[in-house]
Amino acid sequence: MYTHLNTDFGGLSLTSPVIIGACPMTMNEQTRVAMQNAGAGAIVLPSLFEEQVIKWSVEIGRALTGRERRILNSADASRHNWACPNAESYLALVNRASSMLNIPVIASLNGYTAGGWMDFAGELQEAGAAAIELNVYHSRAREYKSSAEIETTILDAVRDVNAAITIPLFVKLGRNFTSIPHIARQLQSGAQGLVLHGRAPTVDICLDSLKLASRWRLTSSESEMDALDSLLQVHGFCPAMPLAASGGIGHADHLIKALLAGADVAMVTSAIYREGPDVIRSLLDGLTVFLDRHQMKSLRDLQTQRPLEFTDDQERSAYIAALTKRLEAIDSEGAAHVLHSDRWGHPTTH
Repeated sequence: MYTHLNTDFGGLSLTSPVIIGACPMTMNEQTRVAMQNAGAGAIVLPSLFEEQVIKWSVEIGRALTGRERRILNSADASRHNWACPNAESYLALVNRASSMLNIPVIASLNGYTAGGWMDFAGELQEAGAAAIELNVYHSRAREYKSSAEIETTILDAVRDVNAAITIPLFVKLGRNFTSIPHIARQLQSGAQGLVLHGRAPTVDICLDSLKLASRWRLTSSESEMDALDSLLQVHGFCPAMPLAASGGIGHADHLIKALLAGADVAMVTSAIYREGPDVIRSLLDGLTVFLDRHQMKSLRDLQTQRPLEFTDDQERSAYIAALTKRLEAIDSEGAAHVLHSDRWGHPTTH
């Protein structure tokens, strides 16, 4: 249907650059088929968590490390939120999804350390996964001696999992690193692609109970992509690393900007929750119109327009201009209204 939109991501041949991100929606068989029919290039299944892999390790008789035992002891607190009840069910899901679809099915693992992932990654490959997405999560700073130790833990896990499989391994990184381009370059020896960025639930404080809460919300269709800068930086620093944009891909303009910034593909989730699988067609139709308007015959033609990047002087100048513009906008409003705030930080006018 979109033959001119064929692309490659880390060794996977895709019929389009739109990948469905990991989410519970992809558990449903009819929904997966609808996503494929709408033009999705690949589908990522919901994450299987390290706690579940550790339980599987116990069942097959593998000895656990002390850290794995601590993770297992706290597993009951999150059990009711697991999309798939256990590792065996997840393997069955991978097998059924991959056998029924004509597009690649990507398994997703989410956890702290390598541990039993090496063994289980091989099981996922045997079950039919075309690739594995490793969503690396690291706990609070007090668990590590330095930021370098966090990165070393991630690099070790990626190396170990990659050594256990022959299918592509994609690493999904959050935003909280000192320099994502530098860790991206280090990951080139173990990962076949990066996903930027993995979203995390936002932390909130209940003012009645004075307790913390984690909340997950869909990204707004009107919000701007906040991964463009990271995509530009990583692509400029290590252009050989295949990239997937993730977070805030709500309409065709977002998809096009992500591809121009250096992404090979874009992962879409919130837009499908809001509008259903047909939004995939809207994204691809918009991309097709853009290519036609600029007399581009394929995504390869679009990629020749990269890299788009500021020089050091331009970047600094643009940064200052953006801040100055914001201040001027507030200042001009202040001529008519003096802004104040109440004790909760809400603006009031006088």
